[in-house]
Amino acid sequence: MSHEVVNPVPIKHKYFTPGVFVLIIIALNGLVFLMGRFFFGIGAVTNLNNQYPWGLWIGVDVAAGVALAAGGFTTAALGHIMHKDEYHAIVRPALLTAMLGYTFVAMGVFVDIGRWYFIWHPLVMWNGNSALFEVGICVMIYLTVLYIEFLPVVTERFIGKVNLPGFLSGLNKIIDKILRLLDRGLSKTMFVFIIAGVVLSSLHQSSLGTLMVIAGPKMHPLWQTPVLPLLFLLSAIAVGFPMVIFESLIASRSLGLKPEMHILSKLGSMIAPLLGIYLAAKIGDMFIRKTFVYLGEFNTASIMFTIEMLFGVIIPLRMFLSTKVLKSPPLLLTASALVVFGVLLNRINNFVVAYNPPYSTESYFPSFGEISVTVGFVAMLVLLYRFIVLNFPVISLPGKQTAAQSKYTIRGGK
Repeated sequence: MSHEVVNPVPIKHKYFTPGVFVLIIIALNGLVFLMGRFFFGIGAVTNLNNQYPWGLWIGVDVAAGVALAAGGFTTAALGHIMHKDEYHAIVRPALLTAMLGYTFVAMGVFVDIGRWYFIWHPLVMWNGNSALFEVGICVMIYLTVLYIEFLPVVTERFIGKVNLPGFLSGLNKIIDKILRLLDRGLSKTMFVFIIAGVVLSSLHQSSLGTLMVIAGPKMHPLWQTPVLPLLFLLSAIAVGFPMVIFESLIASRSLGLKPEMHILSKLGSMIAPLLGIYLAAKIGDMFIRKTFVYLGEFNTASIMFTIEMLFGVIIPLRMFLSTKVLKSPPLLLTASALVVFGVLLNRINNFVVAYNPPYSTESYFPSFGEISVTVGFVAMLVLLYRFIVLNFPVISLPGKQTAAQSKYTIRGGK
């Protein structure tokens, strides 16, 4: 199937299913604890304290969330900058996943800040020497870029179809004219936002590693290294395509669609070299710093590091080298899920497991409230993704042309 006959359309499928109702319950449970955090303070629903100011919300919601949203900039670079047209069908779903992922990353930062009402301070109180400021300002700008990149999907959905009821019908022509004006402007400037998105992602993916370099001896030597920013960037690039494959296969199964194996298999063939580069950098750093000696100790750090590397890097690397795996949807899903798990565990290890502050009297373990909010955010993200793909032209189907024609190239439009 060539990319010329693949076009994005709103998927015709019912929204509510038994699985959706389960996700709604999980999301509501998270919202209850979220309300508790804002009404009674962060200490009322978390196990965070002065020794452990960062926990599950920063490790998973923010650090892992940013890494797992890397599919947005990796596929944009592949499809638009490298001009690999055959991958255009997966750019929009990846963009949507990244946009929603970064939205919940911002929400994670918002709920984790003690004085949440000061979250706007970095916009006007610049501190160029702060790694946290660089991460914050990059994420804010990139989130804006992601929403701009998604605007063509919105204009494509509504151009020529604005039909407000009653007295609002007088606005139909004005709104349609605004959408067409926006459409023409985006078609001429979108390349700037695509390049900006790739650059901004590279900057803050590595800066998240810088945050833990600053932690110095508070971190376990198995993870603490001066090249941690490079390792964070390499791991984010390595998990970009597996995350796209994972999301595509899950969405296909949930929406009753045929998996796009002709694209996903090619995408999977690129993952082994990326994982190999990350593994080489990781092992090389360990031997240069001689930190492999800590693997001889039997403790939580050595066990978690072994699980992270074995199941998150080495096993999926071997699987992606197999032609049988690349052609099999269940095996491809398993290999991709292992890489996603590995990066998720890597961020948890860096921000939670490896962090050992001096003078701490007890170890940190996330409370039920923290876990509820994190799982609730994931459930809300899935529910929003499902709603958007059912109502906007995001997922491409072969031989369909139900979406409005558009001039811009952000995918799968013309």
